Amino acid sequence: MSDEREVLTYDLFGTATRELAQQVADSGFEPDIILSIARGGLALGMGLGYALAVKNLSVINVEFYTGIDERLDVPIVLPPTPAAVDLSGLKVLISDDVADTGRTLELVQEFCEGHVAEARTVVIYEKPQSVIKPDYSWRLTDRWIDFPWSVLPPVVPGALAH
Repeated sequence: MSDEREVLTYDLFGTATRELAQQVADSGFEPDIILSIARGGLALGMGLGYALAVKNLSVINVEFYTGIDERLDVPIVLPPTPAAVDLSGLKVLISDDVADTGRTLELVQEFCEGHVAEARTVVIYEKPQSVIKPDYSWRLTDRWIDFPWSVLPPVVPGALAH
């Protein structure tokens, strides 16, 4: 991985969200629900919800990263999890900030399998090594990404950033 970083500002995030929404709209996919992967996919899911006029938003919390380029052996879903019955027969747009290894997206897609009518994935950044090719992505990069919401340390004393 390069020492150079991809820097996403809040202004660029707004641009990325609108451009991703346009990609989804242009493809003809009309999601019934946006399932955001917490924490990174929350802001994107909210922005896409407004841009695509989708009011039905849900969250699935997956832990994988523990620090910069440090992760658990496998991603794990943390409670509470959405009830699969609540997704039954719906067209689901799964949102996350980045498809790095792609394993988080893969886990959420597997969670949806057999329950939803169709699931598609959307990310701001896609990395070449991802095991999942997202249906929609804003940029391809092999750099570490500084997201505006996680680049600064927490304001809570002693808390870890990731």
